Amino acid sequence: MNILYLKIKELADIKGVSLAQIERDLNFSNGIISSWKNGRASQDKLSAIADYFNVSTDYLLGRSEEKKSPSEDRENKDLKKFLEDNLDNGMTFGDGEVTEEDREKLEIALTQIFYRYHDEFKKRKEEKGGFKF
Repeated sequence: MNILYLKIKELADIKGVSLAQIERDLNFSNGIISSWKNGRASQDKLSAIADYFNVSTDYLLGRSEEKKSPSEDRENKDLKKFLEDNLDNGMTFGDGEVTEEDREKLEIALTQIFYRYHDEFKKRKEEKGGFKF
């Protein structure tokens, strides 16, 4: 049996979803994942499955036991630094410190902004040889 199919089945069991539910969520044809038992998935479908479970394609293909890719770890570190730089270094508002409730709201907003523009930041970094938040 194909390692890809086994990994998907394992991840589905952990997440508590059926293969049919995954197919519906990703707008795949009915039964396509089961057809991978003895075959191969297309690159776009493989990428969609990896995104769905938040794992690397190498993990799905059995090339790595690490579920996350090194670039995802780097993104998480970048986000942490971005939040530290913008929230943890004495952010104030008006006459005083930001309240814990407002800090949580700001963290959510900054996280959304970070991921919305992450691809743009990454492109700039590659073009300019470096980009600093």
